[in-house]
Amino acid sequence: MTGWLASVADAAEIPLILPAAPDILDLKEPSAGALGAWAVDDIAATVRDLTVLPGCPRLSATIGDHPMRPEIVEPATRRVAGTGVDFVKIGFAPDGAPDRCIDALAPLAAEGVQLVAVLFADLWPPDPGCLPIDRLASAGFRGAMLDTAGKRHGLRHYWHDAQLSSFVCCTRAHGLLTGLAGSLRVADIPALSALSPDYLGFRGALCGGERTAGIDPQAAARVAAAIAGLPGVTPPPRPSPPSRS
Repeated sequence: MTGWLASVADAAEIPLILPAAPDILDLKEPSAGALGAWAVDDIAATVRDLTVLPGCPRLSATIGDHPMRPEIVEPATRRVAGTGVDFVKIGFAPDGAPDRCIDALAPLAAEGVQLVAVLFADLWPPDPGCLPIDRLASAGFRGAMLDTAGKRHGLRHYWHDAQLSSFVCCTRAHGLLTGLAGSLRVADIPALSALSPDYLGFRGALCGGERTAGIDPQAAARVAAAIAGLPGVTPPPRPSPPSRS
């Protein structure tokens, strides 16, 4: 069954989202970019506070938006990994040196750090064969997610469902956890769950549609109900592939 990830902007939002029982609590500052980072001290404090709670969801944290330069990405990843968070999320774009960044992170993976690559669907070509999935697997990454760098359009604006299905199958064939995110709506959940990713990721849908607003517990409950397959959510028609000039 597909699980779900909820992004929270600060510690004050955590009590608002926990009743919806997300599988992963993602520590990310949406006002600071697609993968805006929390302060490392705040991540560490949240890890300490939540790991003592029974039934606590797993925790992920982003390293922030960085250029694809290994001398920047590797130390940022190491700092977040040092907090004890379960998963460390790193964004990858085709510009710069993504392959060198992946290689630079392989020693961290060998130390047991669970690294999750976030591949931006609006920056990479809409073809899993163009993504560095095999390199991520060889470097010891734990998972790969498709997300969007820009939040004006959702994931399915850039990749249609058949392409997303290929991504899920390709990523899983390499032994990686799979995730889909990027301005997902409640109405997207049935169609995307049918593709059987391990996780769907949400922020805006938990905030009434505006990702920089606060968590709305009622909106979070609607996401949780849709993930559980409860009635009341109608899937939209399958979108056509976007035209590209």
